[in-house]
Amino acid sequence: MSTTASSKYLVTGGAGYVGGVVAAHLLEAGHEVVVLDDLTTGFREGLPRGASFVNGRIQDAARYLDPSFDAVLHFAASSQVGESVANPGKYWDNNVGGTLALLTAMREAGVGRLVFSSTAAAYGEPAQGALTETSATAPTNPYGASKLAVDHMIAGECAAHGLAAVSLRYFNVAGAYGEFGERHDPETHLIPLVLQVALGQRESISVFGEDYPTPDGTCVRDYIHVADLAQAHLSALRVATPGEHLVCNLGNGSGFSVREVIEAVRKVTGREIPETVAPRRPGDPAVLVASARTARERLGWTPTRSDLTGIVTDAWDFARRNASS
Repeated sequence: MSTTASSKYLVTGGAGYVGGVVAAHLLEAGHEVVVLDDLTTGFREGLPRGASFVNGRIQDAARYLDPSFDAVLHFAASSQVGESVANPGKYWDNNVGGTLALLTAMREAGVGRLVFSSTAAAYGEPAQGALTETSATAPTNPYGASKLAVDHMIAGECAAHGLAAVSLRYFNVAGAYGEFGERHDPETHLIPLVLQVALGQRESISVFGEDYPTPDGTCVRDYIHVADLAQAHLSALRVATPGEHLVCNLGNGSGFSVREVIEAVRKVTGREIPETVAPRRPGDPAVLVASARTARERLGWTPTRSDLTGIVTDAWDFARRNASS
């Protein structure tokens, strides 16, 4: 189904970082957007102007879905790896149980298209090389396991009931889009953490391991700009096919090391960024990079903002604007 004509979309978790940017892109494309978010990790400031807002949980999606919706974009999830290890039940309940309730509500309302926010954490600790959608899935924590379980659940729904679904497995999402940027609490992502050092909110940045088999000894990750990510969601809506569960990795196909990110922040901000070397974290692979070939071929999607300096510049502009808020 085309997204050129105006459509109506439910965006779960649309008050969060990625969900908010995707909702903003949908609105800019002329669509009607209803955001469903309980604001446990989202922010009212993250709601794009023009979106309708429902304060609620995905477990209660049946209250809000009806046949007037053309599709659902599903971002609502608990997403802290450490918390998932300490409190796995929360992740099975929210991520898996909540999505099961959402799928049931969609089926009962006759809403037949879904784009799901999946994750590269489904792959666990891969061998070096660009990951493809056929790479082995072996998540190392309940967060990744819960997202992979949802992918399996969606595949079953497509086969049994004709759902048209696309799961997008993100790597490291970064950058900002105008007034929308990262404001996690607690913050665990590298770029905003380094920017906190630049802003004087943190004394130093921890470098977890400097003896990896990489050019500078620190972990290498694939960073994708959040606006590129949003465009992939709009493309996924266009190609979703009844009865098919399409899985696409989203990344730039190349990575940057922890120290390259720190150096980029120094260059962009002109600030000193003290480093503290810490032991390796269990489960951190040396290199985690995506092959986005499937996304190119099936979605017609190619990232356009892959320059690390540009990604950091957008994030820095957002961080400075919001430093006192």
